[in-house]
Amino acid sequence: MTIAPSRDSGSPTGSAAAETAAGRSGAAYDRADWASSFRNVLGELDQVPLVAARGTIPPDLAGSLYRNGPGRLERGGHWLHHPFDGDGMITALRFEAGQAVLTNRYVRTEGWLEEEAAGRFLYRGVFGSQKPGGLLANAFDLRMKNIANTHVVRLGDQLLALWEASSPHALDPDTLETRGLTLLDGVLGKGEAFSAHPRFDPGHHGEPRMVTFGVKAGPRSTIRVMEFAASGPRAGQLLAERHDSVAGFAFLHDFAITPRYAVFLQNAVAFNPIPFVVGLKGAAQCLASKPGEQGHFLIVPRPGAGDSSAEPAAPIVVPAPEGFVFHHLNAFEDAATGELVVDSIFYDDFPSIGPGVDFRSVDFDTLPAGRLVRTRLNLEHRTATSTVLEERCCEFAMVNPERQGLDARYGWTAVAECERGNAPLQAIEKLDLHTSERRVWSAAPRGFVSEPVMVPRPATQTSAAPSEDDGWVLVLVWNGARSASDLVILNAADLSEQAVLELPLAIPYGLHGSWAALG
Repeated sequence: MTIAPSRDSGSPTGSAAAETAAGRSGAAYDRADWASSFRNVLGELDQVPLVAARGTIPPDLAGSLYRNGPGRLERGGHWLHHPFDGDGMITALRFEAGQAVLTNRYVRTEGWLEEEAAGRFLYRGVFGSQKPGGLLANAFDLRMKNIANTHVVRLGDQLLALWEASSPHALDPDTLETRGLTLLDGVLGKGEAFSAHPRFDPGHHGEPRMVTFGVKAGPRSTIRVMEFAASGPRAGQLLAERHDSVAGFAFLHDFAITPRYAVFLQNAVAFNPIPFVVGLKGAAQCLASKPGEQGHFLIVPRPGAGDSSAEPAAPIVVPAPEGFVFHHLNAFEDAATGELVVDSIFYDDFPSIGPGVDFRSVDFDTLPAGRLVRTRLNLEHRTATSTVLEERCCEFAMVNPERQGLDARYGWTAVAECERGNAPLQAIEKLDLHTSERRVWSAAPRGFVSEPVMVPRPATQTSAAPSEDDGWVLVLVWNGARSASDLVILNAADLSEQAVLELPLAIPYGLHGSWAALG
């Protein structure tokens, strides 16, 4: 594993040997290593102590890293078409006083329990997975299984396993036992969509908040923005909300926040449900970009951020750059220019795996690569200008949580080993958003990274406030050499390895995770 600094996105960021092996096409990895992660997790572990195979667990690292992702990809010899259709499995790694323990549990959703009892898949998947039995068994079966597999966050005394098409599942934060579906004390209607991508406001309005949303999509779509208290005795209480109707089909996975705004990018996509209804495709496979049309930024004034007696201002609509966005890094209000700045990962088109393609053998060269793009929005004139911050294929980016919604200097993101083109994510990059200086830690050639989680060093009463990059980056790595997962702890400032924990668990590539500090 290598570390190297760079000031130019076109200059080498790995060792000379790694650059030679990677070339420019991403050939540094072995496909068998990458694909070996796609497997079933059949066991559940409880409070298993972990020992660092290399390095030392930082004694100041105190809390829990929660990860969510698909754990069950096959039943009765029948494989899912896409791993994102797999049942959600939560992994918790708890750290205290330089020690760590691991627990993992499946979310006991209604569908998971039914399929465990039946020993076969009973539901179709959003991303194209079919039930056994061919077309006749799948046509006109429009039931969707809440798979609770996308994100996991702590809110008060409960852990929420999130899947954006329906209600969250509540879990015990310590044991990971499933408490059941939750409507958050009546805030949600039964089956109401609840985003799997909340943002945590560190205290722009006097206290930490979880800001999230739900979408009811159609020819006109309704976006519901909700803000919950995120700490103290009121944790989980709804503080403010608003509903807005927007033109067109709104496919929204993520958003960004500033002190005054919730920022959405409504991609220019169309949804044709007929192939889904007749059993030919999954619902997500019925999404397609609309050629020649532009997406739009929807700038929604945050509920409760202004005068509560005033009439809520309407969303501001600004044309977006061409491309498709799943995830944003951050947003902030630039006091010097008056602009709203949004950093997002743009693809040239909507990436999808079509029917008949085995996800384990997908050709990365046929899929668009993500690039980190900064867009400056002039809200008065409703115009946008964009600049590419990182050409290197990237995904899963985050800033220091204390800088959420502010002008953050640093971002941490998962990147490909190659510097151009699409390839599996094998490295972690720290990007200085002010100077463009880059530093890269690489797990290549046999390691493959998931979303990095930046954990700030806790402030103490006897020391000065920690700098923005003082802390750690936690990253789950698929280790192809031993066909299992590692948890790597990096120094957030220079990406030096602090510890590598070889987990007694083979965890398939996951989606999102979060950190909950001790106490």
